[in-house]
Amino acid sequence: MIEIHLRHKQGDFRLDVDLALPAQGIIGLIGRSGSGKSTLFSCLAGHIRPTRGCISLFGRALYHSEQKIHIAPAQRGIGVVFQDGVLFPHMNVHRNLSYGAQNVGTDFWHEVIAALDLAHLLEARPARLSGGERQRAAIARALMAEPDLLLLDEPVSALDPGLKARTLDLIARVQERTRVPMIFISHAPEEVRRLCDQVVTLQGGCIRSVTAAGAPARPYPAPAEAGRLRCAR
Repeated sequence: MIEIHLRHKQGDFRLDVDLALPAQGIIGLIGRSGSGKSTLFSCLAGHIRPTRGCISLFGRALYHSEQKIHIAPAQRGIGVVFQDGVLFPHMNVHRNLSYGAQNVGTDFWHEVIAALDLAHLLEARPARLSGGERQRAAIARALMAEPDLLLLDEPVSALDPGLKARTLDLIARVQERTRVPMIFISHAPEEVRRLCDQVVTLQGGCIRSVTAAGAPARPYPAPAEAGRLRCAR
């Protein structure tokens, strides 16, 4: 279970989120620019310390304002992939994937490489890769740490339509094979509907709706209606 109960103020912007979802499959997080996607992403990853509230993953508290808990990003068990697919430029793909990994040569290692179609690129350096290949390698590198959750921040936004469709298909395939839950952040509804099992829509820093695949959206209560934060003590 992913539980997020946050109040965060950043300048004139306020993020008010109360959310509990099964940590499985691919969860889409969508909203217009300024809706709070990046702020929520940074709170989950540990790059921003929220004003108050709590975040837990599989029952483990990652942040809890009242209990003075704020787990550092590297200890959260959360992998992060940004939209520019950053890799070490002086290392080939194989060395990028093995950097910090404990599973080189294991079944999981080979499963990720096969699912993301990287076997023929292992000796190539990042400068020789296309945008889609770099993104796939960045996703593979994040997965090699075997995280409890993978955050994908608009990973296909810079790709042309053909590469975008192929990369989305490969993301779906690697999630199905590895079973690592993912949160896919995007501003493009068509990407999220194609890929995700459920979709969370943010608007003005609040959750507007949660939609399961193939089901109508169900409105979420506004923060004033939701009452006090539901953080376990």
